[in-house]
Amino acid sequence: MGLNASGVIADLGRRLRSGETSARELADRSLAAAETLNPQLQAFVIIDHQGAREAADRVDRQLSQGIDPGPLAGIPVGVKDIIDMAGHPTRCGSPAYAEAPASEHDAAVVERLKAAGAVIVGKTVTHELACGVMSPPASNPWDTDRVPGGSSGGSGAAVAAGIVAAALGSDTGGSIRIPASLCGTAGLKGTYGRVPKSGVAALSWSLDHIGPLAPTPADCMLVQSVISGFHPSDPTTLREYPPDGYPAADGDLEGVRLGVIDRFRGPLIQKSVAEAFEAAVKALADLGAEVMPVEIEELDMVMEIEFSLVSAEGAAYHKQLMVEAPHLIDPSIRTLFAAGLMMPTEYYLTAIRGRERIRSAVRECFNTNRLTAMLTPTLAATAALKDQESFDYGGPSEDVISAYVRTTAPADLTGQPALSVPCGFDSSGLPIGLQIMGRPLEETEIARIGQIYHDATAWDLIPPISA
Repeated sequence: MGLNASGVIADLGRRLRSGETSARELADRSLAAAETLNPQLQAFVIIDHQGAREAADRVDRQLSQGIDPGPLAGIPVGVKDIIDMAGHPTRCGSPAYAEAPASEHDAAVVERLKAAGAVIVGKTVTHELACGVMSPPASNPWDTDRVPGGSSGGSGAAVAAGIVAAALGSDTGGSIRIPASLCGTAGLKGTYGRVPKSGVAALSWSLDHIGPLAPTPADCMLVQSVISGFHPSDPTTLREYPPDGYPAADGDLEGVRLGVIDRFRGPLIQKSVAEAFEAAVKALADLGAEVMPVEIEELDMVMEIEFSLVSAEGAAYHKQLMVEAPHLIDPSIRTLFAAGLMMPTEYYLTAIRGRERIRSAVRECFNTNRLTAMLTPTLAATAALKDQESFDYGGPSEDVISAYVRTTAPADLTGQPALSVPCGFDSSGLPIGLQIMGRPLEETEIARIGQIYHDATAWDLIPPISA
């Protein structure tokens, strides 16, 4: 069975093309679920009934005329509210943009979704200015008293609850993989430059990535293949051919070498997460992969470098807002940006050099050990309560932001692709994620590894609140 045959999107596509269902039926079902569940989940800031139905009807007309609408034909999709959609405002989850006018143009990724036949159901909740790990007021479908993660929390909640089959998020320090892990979905951050960022509100130009959250790695890879590729509006996009959306996921993992980054095994980790991670590592070995511990001392610098870059680059992007209406920005974000505005140039350059040291060390680890990919827990802890500030690991403790960024930010700093795939549950029934980090441009390989693992474990990922 090919990877494309293992996903929810592929199954919906088969049903659509066989006449078992229609794009309009899929859209109506998704819109109804959004309306029913949104009062509890707060996953969407805009539900676009008219636009979704018009797009679905267009797909049905094309199919009736023998025209293939594209690889995402009729698939209900959500789009994070930092991404422009023509005819709708981009409010970035912030009071500062409460009166934002409707966007005149689609972002490049939205253009590509539409060209592939996707039906965009609406815009999903983001943590303010895409700068945080909570995404209020959104809730986690597994426990609505808990956070869905951030900053793409609305996208994670909408996919996990079954409202949409995929959603776009952004990832600067982990903002795709964090909600994927906490909500029990797959989430893929591709290689830096794979996906154009034009038409997307920036947080950190040198760290921002756009990518999918979806039920399985196969689904993520299909969406990733649609939105990837050079775009003249974004000079950071790569000219390499977009990744294949249909890599084979047959068989086992013979010949795959996986490095387990030892420093993320403890002691700063919840016991249930550590146990689930070790079980996942064993399962991958049982599937034929060679597993070995690796260490990268330079990862000790990750948090300082990550927040230095975000502080400086976020402040530069939002400088006018910081001057004219700083009171409209959440105090914690305002403080971060204020530090960025005051940061001496030499400090920023030191952070840039530190990032290069991390990139070099990770590359050396891959090459020296002939690794296919690296493994970590996606996060050190499961979903926090909405008013929770820290995690107690039975001795050592850690603030929620650090617990949710420490393991994900390395792949943003290096620009390498990284996937989160569900790997179990804690004692409260909250999802846990496994992170697979690959070599640059090897999204297809980490998706293959993730899908083989996903198919072998088959966790029940239907939350209490589900469409």
